[in-house]
Amino acid sequence: MPRTVLVVPTGHGVGLTSVCLGLIRALDRIEVPAGFYKPFAQPWHGTGPDGSTALVRLIGDLDPPDPFSQSTLDEALGLGRIDELMERVVATASSVLATCDVVIVEGLVPGPDQVYSQRVNLALAKALDADVVLVAAAGGSADDVAAETSIVAATYRAGEDVRVMGTVVNRVPSAADAEAYAVALKARGLALVGCVPLNPLLAHARVLDLARALGATALAEGDWASRRISGTAILARSVPGLLSAIEDGRLLVFPGDRSDALMAAALAVLGGTRIAAILLTAGVRPDPEVWELMRPALDTGLPVLLVESMTYGAISEVLHVNPEVAIDDVERAGDVATAVADALDEGWLRQLGDAATHRRLSPAAFRYRVASMASAARKRIVLPEGAEPRTLQAAIECVRRGIADCVLLASPAEVDRGLRALGLSLVDGITIVDPAAVAESYVPQLVALRAHKGMTEGMAREQLGDTVMLGTLMLQAGEVDGLVSGAVHTTAHTVRPALQLIKTAPGAALVSSVFFMCLPDQVVVYGDCAVNPDPTAAQLADIALQSAASAELFGIEPRVAMLSYSTGSSGEGSDVQKVVEATQIARSLRPSLAIDGPLQYDAAAIASVAKSKRPDSPVAGRATVFIFPDLNTGNTTYKAVQRGADVISVGPMLQGLAKPVNDLSRGALVEDIVYTIALTAVQAAAGAASSAAAADAVSGAQLGATV
Repeated sequence: MPRTVLVVPTGHGVGLTSVCLGLIRALDRIEVPAGFYKPFAQPWHGTGPDGSTALVRLIGDLDPPDPFSQSTLDEALGLGRIDELMERVVATASSVLATCDVVIVEGLVPGPDQVYSQRVNLALAKALDADVVLVAAAGGSADDVAAETSIVAATYRAGEDVRVMGTVVNRVPSAADAEAYAVALKARGLALVGCVPLNPLLAHARVLDLARALGATALAEGDWASRRISGTAILARSVPGLLSAIEDGRLLVFPGDRSDALMAAALAVLGGTRIAAILLTAGVRPDPEVWELMRPALDTGLPVLLVESMTYGAISEVLHVNPEVAIDDVERAGDVATAVADALDEGWLRQLGDAATHRRLSPAAFRYRVASMASAARKRIVLPEGAEPRTLQAAIECVRRGIADCVLLASPAEVDRGLRALGLSLVDGITIVDPAAVAESYVPQLVALRAHKGMTEGMAREQLGDTVMLGTLMLQAGEVDGLVSGAVHTTAHTVRPALQLIKTAPGAALVSSVFFMCLPDQVVVYGDCAVNPDPTAAQLADIALQSAASAELFGIEPRVAMLSYSTGSSGEGSDVQKVVEATQIARSLRPSLAIDGPLQYDAAAIASVAKSKRPDSPVAGRATVFIFPDLNTGNTTYKAVQRGADVISVGPMLQGLAKPVNDLSRGALVEDIVYTIALTAVQAAAGAASSAAAADAVSGAQLGATV
């Protein structure tokens, strides 16, 4: 998987974009395919496009996606929808991630309009599962800079997980200072991976940039696109006193009626002094005759600008011009990128290019993956609680986002009342099926399926008064691809018809369930927490294999921990022995799967505990799939984590059925229902693909036998 590197500042004005440009150039030098993405715009000079994205496009062949606007970010934060926005960020970043080994992501810089930058940068680090590079600027003592950097670094620590992989210090005056920064940072557990020397030439803006910033009138453009300003001088004295201020690279500022200063500057230019430009103030244009006398100097490319401000007001404006590189200044942008690239540690850079051994799937990335996979499948999902308000909203949202087409089991009148109460309208892609109008047509089907249990037509009619039973029959008949219920009905009510009519999939010994637990930094799988009270060793092995397959289906690398109150051989008893046997069975059935047990939860999840309790385990300390020994333990743990840690849990998702049926919590939010529908659609697509592959295999075998 590609590595994502989030570059964040430790304060304002540290040169964040410069470091991003340098990282891209440095990776290009060592032939590591690198991309760039800035999720949220920070328009330069108050208006216009995002400067970072524009500069990356300017100096190379990358074409990063456009960032989201500041107003979009502000709205999401104000409405408490930052998680939804992060999902959109992941979706946008996916196009860059698909083509690069390393993606440089530029975070937000704190400012008067974006005081929430640190909060947003942390959300980006989690959503993109990014390593973090901190950027600081030299200033004050090395200890002070290191202390400030350490405070910011602490933001990106979660327990034993440390995202910060290095610090770049910008504008360092000397080699001795660089050594001091390295020592001070190391003392705080931070690595210095780049010390960019202070180079005043890199800060020199063009005359053109100054003219734009001041809104100046160009009396003579001259070479304003190439001349750079190294300093500013006010010509307030008579000619003998001002001569010393006329130097190469200087911006000369004085009122337009100072003909003596104009002529002195012109003579200096003709004598070989290459001043940057003349800025005339007070809105006074030069005397026409004097202007003509200046013509030879103007012909050398001398720019002359005019502003309405008085001299000292104009100087104040000059001093407050944004020092950032202009988005069309290819020379300065290239020089900055080269200077930073030269200062970065090459060994560290090459490590960046190495693919990460294990990457985590963040909640935002998980939601994006589920929704995009469902959209690609575009399955038809039946909702037996068709008039329930949350279900109605979820169905409309699913269709609007292209996640699935939905079938509502409810009378049209009930649906209409529900829509009017919510202020919503029906959309194309939603079908309403009135149970009272169609139930009779399913009586023969139900009788045939349950005849061995003594089912009669009368009993079938009675049971078909239950919309869950009706929806399950529609699924069994292939009229829909999946079923989601549980906003009103119990788990047993939802699952029982599926067990009676759908049955288990080929190769599945039982039906089980998983929850996708959206922890702050990653999504992990818990199973079985909803169906099997006390599975045998063989059943527990089947649950483990089913759960590993479910994890893989949704992009989670399965590392399966078989949980117990004992790690390894430290404990005894029938409960531990069951887990030992289950682990052995699962290994024998799928030798390539990373699975270990028995493991205590902390040994499975925490690296330091695993190091002492199970140091040679391929799973301990980094498990992604947690298999509980019984329903009591699993259900209690998932609810404790969900409620105690304020974690979103998606599920339970049933596994092992021939066709997908999924249950909801009766406290489910609209978003929960949307993603459960999406999960169901993905399961349906995977089941269809598996069936097609099996059919092809059978056809191939038959053909071979015929030949």
